[in-house]
Amino acid sequence: MPSTPHIEKHFTASDTVRDIVIGMADGLTVPFALAAGLTGAVDSTTIIITAGVAEVAAGSIAMGLGGYLAAKTDGEHYESELKREQMEIMELTHKEEEETAEIFREYGLKEDQIQDIVNTLKEKPDQWADFMMKFELGLEKPYPKQGRKSALTIALSYITGGSIPLLPYFFIDNQQTALIYSVIITLIVLFIFGFVKGKFTGAIPLKSGLQTMMIGGLAAGAAFGLARLLS
Repeated sequence: MPSTPHIEKHFTASDTVRDIVIGMADGLTVPFALAAGLTGAVDSTTIIITAGVAEVAAGSIAMGLGGYLAAKTDGEHYESELKREQMEIMELTHKEEEETAEIFREYGLKEDQIQDIVNTLKEKPDQWADFMMKFELGLEKPYPKQGRKSALTIALSYITGGSIPLLPYFFIDNQQTALIYSVIITLIVLFIFGFVKGKFTGAIPLKSGLQTMMIGGLAAGAAFGLARLLS
């Protein structure tokens, strides 16, 4: 009887999705709240558009730079810990052997099996260091160009998200009417974004969509109410 080959499906682009989520989440929420707040305080769509575009530009640069620095810091941290592991393998070999053995004991391997594995790793110091980085410290080797990739992904995601709540103000002169359309469009996009994010991250899509929509709506509502109160 022919058997259907088992194909494992694992999601492997977690860093990219994380950067898109960071950029889109802030891009949808912050300009949305700013536009709503300004609508409650000023009577000019021109001012709202100008402030919104300026915020999207500044926010995308700041967020992109933050992503670049975070990735760069991760890379520097990994290299620092790798050098430490390589030094310990050379100078504190017995200690590293015991730490390696302890890792395999947690998986229920027998002592003779563990010793064979340790002896094999001792013959390959570089692979041994990589093994300890992953299983002792829980650190994965970062992608060499992750900093630039994260910066670009976050910045573009922020611009994309930030443009959505501002779109109605470009086509509608009355800012109150524009706000209504902005709220409807942005809340729909927030729900879709949260739903898709849930599908990718393993969360319940409907719950993720509703939570994302509620957070964005509350932020915009608070900004609008505060602007109304102060004006």
